[in-house]
Amino acid sequence: MKHVVLPTGQPLQWYLDQEIRLAQDVQEELFFCWVVEPTVIYGRHQDMQAEVNIDYCRARDIKVVQRKSGGGCVYADRGNLMLSFISPDSHSEAVFERFLAQVAEVLRSLGLNAVTTAHNDILVDGRKVSGNACYALPNATIVHGTLLYDVDLDALEQAITPSAAKLQKHAVQSVRQRVMNIRPLLPDISNIEELEQQFIHKLTH
Repeated sequence: MKHVVLPTGQPLQWYLDQEIRLAQDVQEELFFCWVVEPTVIYGRHQDMQAEVNIDYCRARDIKVVQRKSGGGCVYADRGNLMLSFISPDSHSEAVFERFLAQVAEVLRSLGLNAVTTAHNDILVDGRKVSGNACYALPNATIVHGTLLYDVDLDALEQAITPSAAKLQKHAVQSVRQRVMNIRPLLPDISNIEELEQQFIHKLTH
């Protein structure tokens, strides 16, 4: 797997566009990490009005972006490490499953009790730390996901509005109950840049 170095500080849509650009003639597996200012990202089949607290986002200058992949609504800020993986293999389900397993393995190597789920999440000690989605192109598969390192969980809870049925499915009463940051569990990693370097090293060597 090859690490792709991209400029930092770009808006979320720019990084999504880079995934498409890189996938056009991809010959080998590619990986990159990125961090963005506060943004809500909702899936291609979702109703923004139902899933996003638009008034809250507008009042706090939180961007709202729709992605091409499916899956649920997520919140990202500078405490969230975004992961992008591009494969020349168009068998998207197998690629998706394999990449999530690799991410979970990196987290386990850092001492966390990480497991993947059938809902394309990664849990640590039973709580969600990573949400992921993928989509297939004729010649490639793109997988991207979040990793909650030190996210503003108050903003996360306010910015997205999952249905009561979705929360009930996960046996919780709020988004806050279901998710957690991993920073308190990683005393040897002092910031998100160090976490990024761990992923780059472990996934590309």
